[in-house]
Amino acid sequence: MVVVKSEYSKGGRGASMVKMKFRSLLTGAMNEEVFKADVKFEDIVLDRKDTIFSYKSDHMFVFMDDEYNQYEVDENAMGDALNFVDENTPGELVFYEGHVIAVELPPTVICEIEYTEIAARGDTSGKVTKPAKLKGSGYELQVPAFCNTGDKIEVDTRTNEYRRRV
Repeated sequence: MVVVKSEYSKGGRGASMVKMKFRSLLTGAMNEEVFKADVKFEDIVLDRKDTIFSYKSDHMFVFMDDEYNQYEVDENAMGDALNFVDENTPGELVFYEGHVIAVELPPTVICEIEYTEIAARGDTSGKVTKPAKLKGSGYELQVPAFCNTGDKIEVDTRTNEYRRRV
């Protein structure tokens, strides 16, 4: 299990409690439980390997390391990373007991806008955004009005948000 969110609370006379939301590394199922603050958990060992995305085959994503070893990753293990992978995108594969359980992309990636509407003139009140479709994955996110089709943008992979135009 990996902890997604935790909340610590101390009652007036009672013992301290920790409410945790966690996700199973193998199945991806979410669960939520309350534990006493003094409960100990066993740490697990995760292996990591730097790779580069090569291609997609059916519902499998293929990554290659420096020694030209190929690793197939199922769509379910990709998480939000599948929205931003394109040819030669670097990524770190996370292994548990020899199985790929996650793909971690760099904090920001450069993507090209495949299609976005032309901004309406005069609409400049406040922060104006419009939807844009990314090349390769087809993922849609909000970008500022000045971004156009074919522009390269930097996207934060942790929040799935536009950062800046490159």
